[in-house]
Formats: sequence, structure tokens, C-alpha cells
Amino acid sequence: MGSLVEQLAPSYGCEIAGFVDEFSGEGAIANGTFGPVDVAVDFSLAQAVPANLPQLASRGINVVIGTTGWQAHEDSMKAVARAANLGVLASANFSLGMNIVQAAVATAAAKFASHSDFGAWIHEIHHAAKKDAPSGTALMLKAAMESAGFHRTIDISSTRAGSAPGVHTVGFDGAAESVMFTHEVRDRSVFARGAIQAAKWLKGRRGWFSMQDMLESL
Repeated sequence: MGSLVEQLAPSYGCEIAGFVDEFSGEGAIANGTFGPVDVAVDFSLAQAVPANLPQLASRGINVVIGTTGWQAHEDSMKAVARAANLGVLASANFSLGMNIVQAAVATAAAKFASHSDFGAWIHEIHHAAKKDAPSGTALMLKAAMESAGFHRTIDISSTRAGSAPGVHTVGFDGAAESVMFTHEVRDRSVFARGAIQAAKWLKGRRGWFSMQDMLESL
């Protein structure tokens, strides 16, 4: 993902000031000589986010977080960002299409919530090398449904096979009909493109944001 962001950034009028990877060493963000930086994009590992964000905060650099699996630290990371008056946009999925689907799924969940004969499920497919299951996107969809008022069981299943970049299906099933929302990624660059658009939107902003916040403001 980092390579895709670097490759696509110029087409969005952005310049890469520098990069940090697993070989950069401890404290690489805080001690790095990158020059002026408006926004960092973090597509790292779950265990790296709690180390990266405080270093970015120490330099006053806003950050777009595309890493998943670190949500157990979300409260403490929000406190770090708040203390530094930082701008953070965190999302499990930067596809604009998926975030529009999320809004549609939430609307449907609110309507189906009062119909007890309808159950709900989520199935997601990713490439064999993806480490987290269920995916952060599946959990994001589940949270959106619950926030919309659907409090019955939402079954989640995962498939890890081949090189699939990502397919998510949300279903509502009743006695005589089913409703399904499916989003399929054809090219992983969609995530990098969304992250770059989020970085441009986040420049100069303060607070903790989601992709839904960005879409609602456009």
C-alpha cells in the first residue's frame, strides 16, 4: 500500500516527503529529517500504530491511518491526538464505494431492526496472506449496523484464499425474501487513492475523523 501511495501521489498534486518501513529503526518518525510534512499516511501493522502516532503527534503531523487490528488502543490514541491538537482520519477501508455502501447498509439495518423475522449476516473474502479475520471492513460494517439500531445477532464469516483483493457482502434474510449489498474490489489501488484523497482533505484539520465525515463534507 505504501508503494501505491508513493506511485499515485503525484497524480493528486501531492509530494512524498519521505517514508518509514520496518528497516527504519525505532524512533524513525520522531527523529527523521523529512522537512515540512502536512499529513502522514500509515499503512503499517497493528502493533506499529501505538508507536507511530505519538511520534507523529510530537512533530504535529496529521495522519491518515489505514492499518487495521489496533482498535484496542483507540481510546489512548485519541487521547494522544487530542493532547497534540492533531488531525486524524482512521478507517478500515478507504474505498469511496465501500464507504457509500456502509451508509446504505446502515440505512437498511435501521429499517430491518423493527422486523424481528429478518436476520443479518456478513461474509468477506480476502487473499490468503491477509492476517486478520474477520477483516476490519467487516467489523466496520457490523458496527454501522449496530449503531443504526440492529441489535440482533449479525453472523460474520471469512474466506482467505488466492489473491482476492476484497469482497464484502451484507445480507438481510427473511422468510420469503433476501436483500444483499455486495462490494467487490478489482484493484488494490482503490485504497491508496482513497487514502490520498483523505490526506488532502485532512490537511489543516483538527480532530478525529472517519471517511463518513469526509464524504459528508464534500
